[in-house]
Amino acid sequence: MNKNISRRSGGQILVDALRIHGVKRAFCVPGESYLAVLDALHDVREEIDLVVCRQEGGAAYMAEAYGKLTGEPGICFVTRGPGATNASIGVHTAFQDSSPMILFIGQVARDQQYREAFQEVDFRQMFGPLAKWVVQIEDTRRIPELISQAFHRAVNGRPGPVVVALPEDMLTERVEVSDAGPFKRVVMTPAVEQMAEMEQLLQQAERPLMVLGGSGWDTESVHNIQCFAEQQNLPVAASFRCQDLFDNRHPNYAGDLGFAASAQLSAAVKDADLLLVVGSRMGEVSTGGYAALDIPVPKQSLIHVHQGIEELGRVYQPTLAINSSMSSFATGAAKLKPDTSERHSEWTRSLNENYQRNLQCPTSPGDVQLAEIINWLNRRLPDDAILTNGAGNYAVWLQRFYQFRHYRTQLGPTNGSMGYGVPAAVAAKLTCPDRLVVSFSGDGCFLMNGQEIATAAQYGANVIFIVINNGMYGTIRMHQERNYPGRVSGTELHNPDFSALAQAYGLHGEVVTHTDEFAPAFERCVKASGASLIEVRIDPEALTPRMSLTQIREQARKQ
Repeated sequence: MNKNISRRSGGQILVDALRIHGVKRAFCVPGESYLAVLDALHDVREEIDLVVCRQEGGAAYMAEAYGKLTGEPGICFVTRGPGATNASIGVHTAFQDSSPMILFIGQVARDQQYREAFQEVDFRQMFGPLAKWVVQIEDTRRIPELISQAFHRAVNGRPGPVVVALPEDMLTERVEVSDAGPFKRVVMTPAVEQMAEMEQLLQQAERPLMVLGGSGWDTESVHNIQCFAEQQNLPVAASFRCQDLFDNRHPNYAGDLGFAASAQLSAAVKDADLLLVVGSRMGEVSTGGYAALDIPVPKQSLIHVHQGIEELGRVYQPTLAINSSMSSFATGAAKLKPDTSERHSEWTRSLNENYQRNLQCPTSPGDVQLAEIINWLNRRLPDDAILTNGAGNYAVWLQRFYQFRHYRTQLGPTNGSMGYGVPAAVAAKLTCPDRLVVSFSGDGCFLMNGQEIATAAQYGANVIFIVINNGMYGTIRMHQERNYPGRVSGTELHNPDFSALAQAYGLHGEVVTHTDEFAPAFERCVKASGASLIEVRIDPEALTPRMSLTQIREQARKQ
């Protein structure tokens, strides 16, 4: 343990704690409420890279994406009141995505609390439902203790966000205190009896299906779980926006349980006699609105493996509940005796063939075929390319037609949050500068955090940003046409020239209006000296891969 007991300000003690816990990068929007921290960060600027963002929502998204990408807590600093409320969107994303993150918020001075002082908010109440833990540090001497607790809570069990409020005067107060040591991960291991029971349940099953999801994975555990699937000849589905947990080209892959899931895969979840759910909570999207499994007792035998013990039995009563880290479970599963009976071969083959059929897409209305563009990227991008996206119908094309091959090549918010793709890509490129990073946004999605392309330009994050422009909030329009056909209200957008906007920020800009224009535009972006943006203008009729806007409207009117 570091025995530094020199007299220091709260800001210095906090920054020393960050160094001890291994922080290498932090994202922020500066504020006068935590000037003492900014001053202390000046002294360690060679050790901690401080990325200054343009809006707190973008900064929080970057921290969340960093946590999702690395497994280490993403660090974000924002100011009180408006800054904290802006950042709350990233906290909610980290909570539902189980991403380790710590949000530090400057707070009003302690002698001004409970008076509705300038920008005062009670963060314990505000963030209580959104975070794993919320704490306000009132005593400067407790900074090492409480920061240590924040790191331990963020990474252990089910990972997630922690919020730490920092009263301004507490940060300037000078005290003598010893530092704590670095945080330690708690690794949970399945019991021998549990693995034996799982093995027995697998031997009895005729239509098993493994579903992968959640956080806490790493390259080794992903490799081991693939070995386990091969040895047991199990079909494998990915939960919503977790497609990079299993090689999508593998003959055991059955597809993803997201909004692009095929009807056959959704039916297979219901028809399976054994579901082995590893890491996933099996939330609303992955269960088709909680319709795939009976609540509280599924008709399928359910083996549920999760890091957070509170998730086991929360919605579904499992046949076998295993509280384990992903690494321990995957290691143990890969050591089980292989099944050589080929009992599941036809079942596994049929699910993979269905996935392959779902990669085919009919021609969409208009001059731009988005499926062809995604298929071209599937061939063009290296296996370790990182793809990011926010929320919107455009993401369905990406998640249905792109085949993720390596772990941590997909960064998308499982809470369906718009505006995520741009800041997530900036964080990814700064974290992995040698990897190609491609960001996808819809026109509505992009303008929620598009200003962070300025951060990309400032820090040399050479991301290729792709904006799919159809002049509407497409997902809402889809639901509108299904429920109120022809009554368009509140979903039309009048957009800027996104390519020209990018150029104003110092990026290379391209516009694509025909499918065959995309490949050369993309190659010019790859060769550009900095970040770049491609605006892809698609026909508003191309609302989904399966149905056009007019078809959706006509179908609704017949019902």
